[in-house]
Amino acid sequence: MMDRQPILRAAGINKNFGPTRALIDVDFLLCRGEVHGLIGENGSGKSTFIRLLTREIKPTSGKIYV
Repeated sequence: MMDRQPILRAAGINKNFGPTRALIDVDFLLCRGEVHGLIGENGSGKSTFIRLLTREIKPTSGKIYV
């Protein structure tokens, strides 16, 4: 049985670059033993979201818990 304790959680993440809204109200939960894929069209915010999760950049609003 898998441990469902979260190891990473993003809540209400928003990221703006000037007037451009790159991410809008994103929630994400990663628990021990899970594998996730991130897919989407070009320009949909995949790289921005990963950069936020790795703390390379800061969200405009929202929280990331590790």
